[in-house]
Amino acid sequence: MGTEFKVETFSLGPIQTNCYLVTVTDGEQERGIIVDPGMNPKRLLDRIANTKIEAILLTHAHFDHMGGVDEVRKAAGCPVYIHDLEADWLTDPRKNGSMRWQDVTPPLSTDPAEFALDEGQTLAMIGHKFQVMHTPGHSPGSVSFLCGNHLFSGDVLFKLSVGRTDLPGGREADLYDSIRTKLYKLNPEVIVYPGHGGRTTIGFEKANNPYTG
Repeated sequence: MGTEFKVETFSLGPIQTNCYLVTVTDGEQERGIIVDPGMNPKRLLDRIANTKIEAILLTHAHFDHMGGVDEVRKAAGCPVYIHDLEADWLTDPRKNGSMRWQDVTPPLSTDPAEFALDEGQTLAMIGHKFQVMHTPGHSPGSVSFLCGNHLFSGDVLFKLSVGRTDLPGGREADLYDSIRTKLYKLNPEVIVYPGHGGRTTIGFEKANNPYTG
């Protein structure tokens, strides 16, 4: 494991989606990855002006999590990673939900992602290893990223809540299976960084989450 990283949260867009900037500093150069750049990412863009961004990682392709992809990708000159099951959601406003929620957003589409994610894959970035966990249920291609004792869970697991399953491609049985058989098998001390709301831990959710008890 390389230099210890720092995690910063940016609540972006009308649904206050959590975008995470994960950075390390080697000498004078700050390097980072971005998880889920949501809509209206100006604050994020200002923050990373002098940071070398190695990648954009998407937990899933709902519009509020990918709305800033093209702006950030063009500004940072970095590739985008997403699970293959939602690769075409980036280019299709009907699939990413932006066509359905036009009171919240105009229809959104981006260029395709450069790389596909899959269960068990390990990404070596910013001197660390990020394990890809396929955690469907909220959406078919939802993934969570585990790095040491840090888990970026997207809209799968929240503090005292879980992701909704009533959107196209959602499936309640898959969601609970993802949480109980994958996420809850992790170290109780793992810090969970969800797609909305505050941070929590695996141990706290196993003991207190009313939806998974």
